[in-house]
Amino acid sequence: MNLRNQTKDEPEINITSLIDIVFLLLIFFMVSTTFDRQSTLEITLPEASANVIEQQETVPVELIIDAGGRMFLGNNALIDSRRETLSAALESAYGDKLDQAITLRADAQTPHHYVVLAMDVMAQLGFVNLSIATTPIDTAE
Repeated sequence: MNLRNQTKDEPEINITSLIDIVFLLLIFFMVSTTFDRQSTLEITLPEASANVIEQQETVPVELIIDAGGRMFLGNNALIDSRRETLSAALESAYGDKLDQAITLRADAQTPHHYVVLAMDVMAQLGFVNLSIATTPIDTAE
């Protein structure tokens, strides 16, 4: 008979490999997750109504921009669509008549930067009476 005192070892749980697996799963889910970018700013774009505006006494100047970005001042085509060309054309045609009404007619497919460029040039020259032409919405459906 063996009468020695047997010391029982307390069982240990080695969690090192478990932590490794949890970290690998965490990295896998972080890498494979797709993030949706949702806009937090919602805007409502204006619509043009079919209301008729009273005729002005003077005929407004028309600056026309086609879908390709070519600019026409009245019936005259500009050489190119650069800022300097448009500025020189407006100054030579209207000089110091800064209260002259200008109607901006841009094609629906015109790149946005051409419209902004035209509005910026007119603002820098001091024109204050700018209208943007739109097509009336057909509400008879």
